[in-house]
Amino acid sequence: MRVGIGFDLHRFTKDRRLILCGVEIPYEKGLLGHSDADAALHALTDAILGAAGLPDIGILFPDDDPRFKGAASKIFLKEALRLIGEKGLYVYQVDLVLVLDQPKIAPYREAMQANLSRWLKIPRDRVGLKAKTTEGLGFWGGEAVAAWATAVLKDGSHA
Repeated sequence: MRVGIGFDLHRFTKDRRLILCGVEIPYEKGLLGHSDADAALHALTDAILGAAGLPDIGILFPDDDPRFKGAASKIFLKEALRLIGEKGLYVYQVDLVLVLDQPKIAPYREAMQANLSRWLKIPRDRVGLKAKTTEGLGFWGGEAVAAWATAVLKDGSHA
């Protein structure tokens, strides 16, 4: 088994959609970034790449590359899955922690888990997803979304 850890952070901004784990969440602000700024998928993609000993998301998908302007972050995840597959690896389990005070994630949690389960081709009970607040302390919860992810990879075929 191999384990990787990923982290990402994007600040809130006006005139953008808020997308986490590929789910659009109705909110007055979205996340600032070159792509759709899905901090959850960015952290998860980095965790997967790190577990496989591959370059990080910033190297593979640079934010100055016009091909990725406004891109859906699931394309980064799908490319990471293709790359680990070439190495004979697959994702066995993932766990994500999102930090934001608003909006509340609970109403969208199942849809987010369903996306991850489908894209990673793993059962939903191997997709951990939690949201935490900062209780109003610091900028992470109120001005940005922070995401941590852990990915466990295995060698061989899916089991």
